[in-house]
Amino acid sequence: MYVDGFVLAVPTDGKEAYRRHAEEAAVVFRRHGALSLVEAWGDDVPEGKVNSMHTAVLRKPEETVVFSWITWPDKATRDAGMQKVFADPAMAGSMQHMPFDGTRMIFGGFEVIVDA
Repeated sequence: MYVDGFVLAVPTDGKEAYRRHAEEAAVVFRRHGALSLVEAWGDDVPEGKVNSMHTAVLRKPEETVVFSWITWPDKATRDAGMQKVFADPAMAGSMQHMPFDGTRMIFGGFEVIVDA
């Protein structure tokens, strides 16, 4: 399995808009090979003394930290799927009107080494 992980800051009063955005994106990702897409709204995210998810995404007081991940069968499926996702016409409007500041999103791809 392969996982894409994301941490971002979303305007707190935009939770419902973000949820709709994520649900629409999930359909496209699954159409192009993703096994699942999970969006988790920050509920118990402590601020650290040295670093934290808050500082990592430069969270503003009126924002909430969101932790997300997409699972794929393997990296090859993810690489091909991501190309198809960003070429999919269904994502064009979504990418132009994201309900968060994408410049502060942290993301990366991860090889799964334990899945207990």
